[in-house]
Amino acid sequence: MTTAAPVLSDRVGLAPLGWLTLALTVLLAPHALNQPAWVVALALLSVGWRYMAARQGLRLPGRWLLALTALAATVGVVATHGTLLGRDAGVSLLLVMTGLKMLESRTPRDAMLTVFLGYFVVVTHFLYSQEIPVVLYLAAAMVLTTMALIRLNAVGPPPTLREHAGLAGLMLVQAIPVMVILFLLFPRLPGPLWGMPQDEPAARTGLSDSMSPGSISELLQSNAPALRATFPDGPPPAPLRYWRGPVFSAYDGRTWRPLPDFPYSPDPEPPLAPGTLTYSVMLEPHHNRWLLALDRPASVPAGARLNPDYVLSTRRPVHRLETYNLTSAPAAPLESELNPQRREQNLQLPGGAAPRARALAEAWLAETDAPSEVVQRALEFFNREPFRYTLSPPRLDRDPVDQFLFESRAGFCEHYAGSFVFLMRAAGIPARVVTGYQGGEWNRAGGYLLVRQSDAHAWAEVWLEGQGWVRVDPTAAVAPERIEQGIHAALSGDANVPAFLRRGEGLGMIMTLRFQWDYWRDVTAYYWNGWVLGFGPDRQREFLERLGLGHLDWRGVVGLMVGLLLAVAMVFGLAFLWRNRRPQRDPLARMYRRFARRMARVGIAPHPHEGPRDFAHRVARERPDLRDAVTRFTRTYEALRYGPDPDPDQFKALRLHLRELS
Repeated sequence: MTTAAPVLSDRVGLAPLGWLTLALTVLLAPHALNQPAWVVALALLSVGWRYMAARQGLRLPGRWLLALTALAATVGVVATHGTLLGRDAGVSLLLVMTGLKMLESRTPRDAMLTVFLGYFVVVTHFLYSQEIPVVLYLAAAMVLTTMALIRLNAVGPPPTLREHAGLAGLMLVQAIPVMVILFLLFPRLPGPLWGMPQDEPAARTGLSDSMSPGSISELLQSNAPALRATFPDGPPPAPLRYWRGPVFSAYDGRTWRPLPDFPYSPDPEPPLAPGTLTYSVMLEPHHNRWLLALDRPASVPAGARLNPDYVLSTRRPVHRLETYNLTSAPAAPLESELNPQRREQNLQLPGGAAPRARALAEAWLAETDAPSEVVQRALEFFNREPFRYTLSPPRLDRDPVDQFLFESRAGFCEHYAGSFVFLMRAAGIPARVVTGYQGGEWNRAGGYLLVRQSDAHAWAEVWLEGQGWVRVDPTAAVAPERIEQGIHAALSGDANVPAFLRRGEGLGMIMTLRFQWDYWRDVTAYYWNGWVLGFGPDRQREFLERLGLGHLDWRGVVGLMVGLLLAVAMVFGLAFLWRNRRPQRDPLARMYRRFARRMARVGIAPHPHEGPRDFAHRVARERPDLRDAVTRFTRTYEALRYGPDPDPDQFKALRLHLRELS
């Protein structure tokens, strides 16, 4: 019969190991969503092996085996990520080493180090997501990790589960004031609250840097927010809710792309006109460089630039929530003078593409030489012919413009915008495609306009003499309800429209509750993103101004922060001293000791074994002159000490009797 080999120098109890195993499992498991499977599996296997070794009395792996495993894991991280630096590689290495540290823990000190590594693992989750459910989950994980820390340091009888959770919760609650002070007052630097340089191209969400048939309609499958905007004077009407994004002027016969930048700077502040809009934008990460603004941007946020196509852009891709203030002048003219190079760029067409569309544009041009009349003819063509606005148009395998205009006549906004711009250029009118978002849903509870990915849109701009660039939306000629009421109204009869866009009647209670849930969830996300994740230098300054502290420079803010931290430390220190103060002595015992000292001064001291009544009898025998006073004091003392319901007046009488003996 064989027996299991003993665990080497295992001085960590089974119960503390159980708590530590549970805490690390809770911390490590969610990383399966963003880390290689082998990394999380190795870490969890190591943690589970350590606990089972203690439970079953198995031998732990030796130092050499652990060293070789650590080396192999490091090589695996390099092979997986191509580096040991950066967010993903660093987190992978931390997870592996946390599991291996747990596996080699043989002493309480080793276990303590593993707990501290667990706290670092908590932080790494915020590098991937800062959503409210993640924060709540990690708060619970923090409590569980702290409970493991308490159990490792427990002396005497093990605490109950309630005592465990209560003490862990108290320790974390005590940290909240310090956390709030540091969050609000620590000097903020421009940049994300949580984030590191991207190790590899991030999954892109939202608009693309090119447009081809079907590229915009793909975004309608997403209900995710694109931006939220607040307006001090109320939201603009639906026809003005055009959120300007990438502008495309280069066309190769199928795909529209932006022109390369060249040395040309438009007026960054177009003359303001009646109807100027002032607003703030909270832009969701889309991992490209442009910022969205209402047509036409009349101001440029700090750190941004306005390119020749009046598109706001930043130096670095938007990998985090961006908050900025803007002014737009929808009626202001854009580029009233078009230089020859710009004109040529916005008239170019690929040779041989769409001959039928070219012929149609030339026929319009033969009937009238006024560009505005040609624009009107094109809109009438879209309105008069049987065009359909649909989310699922047929594939355009040949010439996409001719096939759409004369055969399928079913498409989404990118089909109409692209073909319209082609027709205008064929007629000699400079034109370009503009992509962005159109519309938005006003959230009354939050007081902001919510623009979703499903509001993605494409329209056209034509350059007219004396007017500059003029927005023309051919979609409005086919489906005007798209502009006035939103995408859900334009696609109400489309069988392939996503469920979240079906807002008509007869949806039932489940869909109604879902819309309400989405509504309030977005309100919560708005304030969380704006005042926690988006709490940058501007928000911090706004907060200080609300407190009347806007005049403070960074030295004053640091001084205020240090002062508040010292005040919190003082309050906690006084509370600790008060809680651990010496217990107050019994006033009755103190009174009796005073009585005993007075008797000792007359030569009669109580014996250690002598009770109050026996001592009174002895005093009466040795000093008959004190009998009555001592008897009255002793009877009152016994009534207060041993009586069922002591009377406060008796304590006053006891003081009087003691005074008689002075």
